[in-house]
Amino acid sequence: MSLIKDIYSISFYQQLADQFSGIKPDFDGKQFIKRIFSTNFNDLEWKERTKHSTQTLHEFMPPDFEEAVELINQVVKNFIATGHSAGLEYIIFPDYIETYGIDHFELAVRSFELVTTFITCEFAVRPFIIKYRERMIAVMEKWAGSPHAAVRRLASEGIRPRLPWAMAIPFLKQDPAPILPILNLLKNDVSESVRRSVANNLNDISKDHPVILLDIARHWKGISRDTDAIIKHASRTLLKRGHPDILHYYGLDATDFKITDLYIETPVVKIGGQVSFSFQIENAQPQPKALRLEYGLYYQKSNGLLSRKVFKISERIYQGSEINRIQRNQSFKVITTRKFYTGRHKISIIVNGEETLMTDFELI
Repeated sequence: MSLIKDIYSISFYQQLADQFSGIKPDFDGKQFIKRIFSTNFNDLEWKERTKHSTQTLHEFMPPDFEEAVELINQVVKNFIATGHSAGLEYIIFPDYIETYGIDHFELAVRSFELVTTFITCEFAVRPFIIKYRERMIAVMEKWAGSPHAAVRRLASEGIRPRLPWAMAIPFLKQDPAPILPILNLLKNDVSESVRRSVANNLNDISKDHPVILLDIARHWKGISRDTDAIIKHASRTLLKRGHPDILHYYGLDATDFKITDLYIETPVVKIGGQVSFSFQIENAQPQPKALRLEYGLYYQKSNGLLSRKVFKISERIYQGSEINRIQRNQSFKVITTRKFYTGRHKISIIVNGEETLMTDFELI
């Protein structure tokens, strides 16, 4: 399997060189490529290669930002006109604007609006939000009314309080009120990607301010199927935490069910393998009942303590007195985002936010 850093290939840089040379004949494409690979390029990781590419491109661009950003805009327009598909490697375009355009607000903002229709600018706008605050937020509110879905998505995604891999925006984590008018404008957007961004933004907000999400859920409830879906996706963190108000909102009270016979089929698991377990659930009342099933996996940490991660199994209506046997597998395949530690681990079954049966197994 290729690594993410390998998106920066010789063919990518050759294509860039050809594009810039075609617009600006004195752009030295051969030297640009030579300069890209003249350092310890093979030792650089993905983000390092991104920054190296941005900085090297800057060496061959006009020193005046207005001229440089117009070149980038023209290359982007050419790519769009020819139907060229943007891969993640083209993130160097918004990175260039972020790095060298931070003191050129109007020029940068106009370029973001174009470039994001080719490659997302969600990471690059964040330093502008921090530096310009109300001025940049006003621009993003205007973007929420754009005819282009990618620009409308940028209005929501770029201002997320907890955008993964991105620069933090502390003042919005502390008080997300400036975000809410933008999300309100986008709550019925025709684009699913925009609506999903709204949901992810609200989920970010709920981690620090659950009351805000609960208030929005009550006001948006029943507006449309799409807004109901936004709220459901935005509620996933509170649901995993078993927040009583969101459980009540969805009618998920923790009564009148029975969990029995939690059985670990693989009491000893090797790293790289998987733990298999099963249990029985019964709706103990004669009326249908909504049941949200999850399991908690308590991972062993380096200090010997356990840390729980919650995984969803299902959420559906169980008919009166319905009994069901649930079987699940949880992988311990080695991945880059989690380090596994040997020792005792635990599994618990969670129904409507209430942790019930728990048992353990050994990871070796």
